[in-house]
Amino acid sequence: MKCPVFFTDMRAGRGHSLFDKISTLLNKCRIKDRISTGNLVAVKLHFGERGNHTFIRPVFIRRIVDEIKANGGQPFLTDSSTLYPGERKEAVSALTCAVENGFAFAVVNAPLIMCDGLRGHSAIDIAIDGEILKSVSIGREIVEADVMVTVSHFKCHDLTGFGGALKNLGMGCSSRNGKLVQHSTVAPKIAEEFCTGCGACLKSCAHDAIAIIEGKAAINQEECVGCGRCVTACLQQAVNIQWNEASELILKKMCEHAKGAVLGKEDKNIYLNFITQVSPSCDCYGHADAPIVNDIGICASTDPVALDQACADLVNGAPGNVNTALQTGFEPGEDKFRGVHPEIDWEIQLEHAQKLNIGTRSYTLVKV
Repeated sequence: MKCPVFFTDMRAGRGHSLFDKISTLLNKCRIKDRISTGNLVAVKLHFGERGNHTFIRPVFIRRIVDEIKANGGQPFLTDSSTLYPGERKEAVSALTCAVENGFAFAVVNAPLIMCDGLRGHSAIDIAIDGEILKSVSIGREIVEADVMVTVSHFKCHDLTGFGGALKNLGMGCSSRNGKLVQHSTVAPKIAEEFCTGCGACLKSCAHDAIAIIEGKAAINQEECVGCGRCVTACLQQAVNIQWNEASELILKKMCEHAKGAVLGKEDKNIYLNFITQVSPSCDCYGHADAPIVNDIGICASTDPVALDQACADLVNGAPGNVNTALQTGFEPGEDKFRGVHPEIDWEIQLEHAQKLNIGTRSYTLVKV
């Protein structure tokens, strides 16, 4: 059975703004049937890195928040900490960055709550029947929310080919441990040239897997469980993730985490993808390169797989922009994602998500 994906282009006029179109998309997804009075509604989005500008504008999020409230829900905006050290490695830094990027209460009309707690470890293990994983670590606030509205900036991505709803669910809703599982098969390593032997990583380790040997930290590979606490505990950034996982397995493990994020409230979720400023890389970078296609529009669905498939088709169906990171695939119908990241088989995420019964790749595009 084909799933409806509702689409609106970027055209607007007097009395019918892009904000009004967002409301129409939410109503087409029957938001009133998915939210009950008093429901706690997680609005999952990417707050954007400092220096980046392609994340979804906070004023658009405000309209989504207002529609949730109009239907009796209690919304909160949420994101998770990064696996790597940086501007958003824990809640204080991440929320400061979010406010600096415009996601203040006065703008968005909702509180900001990190879904994985203060340091990225507030999580619940969710049992799934995955091909690779049997359980996944999902941010506690995602699990405990009654409803989730996932709002994603659809763009290219260095590891997954493109990033849309599935990536927002799989990587964006997982704890630091979940992110480490997706990206690496081995324990972090110590860059001895930066290590001062201060012991901060040792104190952070709950599994006695770290010792100070001859003034330098050392990680016991056999004892390390991959929780990632030591990574952000080190102020010298001497504890480094070993980004060694194969692309195909990253995509599959990401989808298995996505299954854990939606489990139990499949009939309560709504997904929106903004196909605007389609940048060649993730919004996690502290910059944003020129878009590889012109702005296309906004899509919404109750099925994240159908939604991402439709958005990928829309991007590939558009003419590519010259003088951008796009190297091949300029003609309509040609593969834009491989035109930027030729080594990534981006369709794996769609195939695996469908296999996991998260949704279907078969859709009907309904223009509104």
